[in-house]
Amino acid sequence: MSNPPLFRDPWAKREAWRKHPVFSNRAMFSSMFPGFGIAVVAFTAYVVVDNFYGKVQGSSAKH
Repeated sequence: MSNPPLFRDPWAKREAWRKHPVFSNRAMFSSMFPGFGIAVVAFTAYVVVDNFYGKVQGSSAKH
């Protein structure tokens, strides 16, 4: 009982690609929406500038 039988997976080399970092959940999610981060930043900048411009135009139109 001191030496239990050693079992090796004959398919281990063929299954190794599943553990590669390219196929991780984070990599899959980040490549699912390419450009989403840039779009969020651009839209946020647009909304901020539009609100600022609207306030400037609104206050100057009242005078």
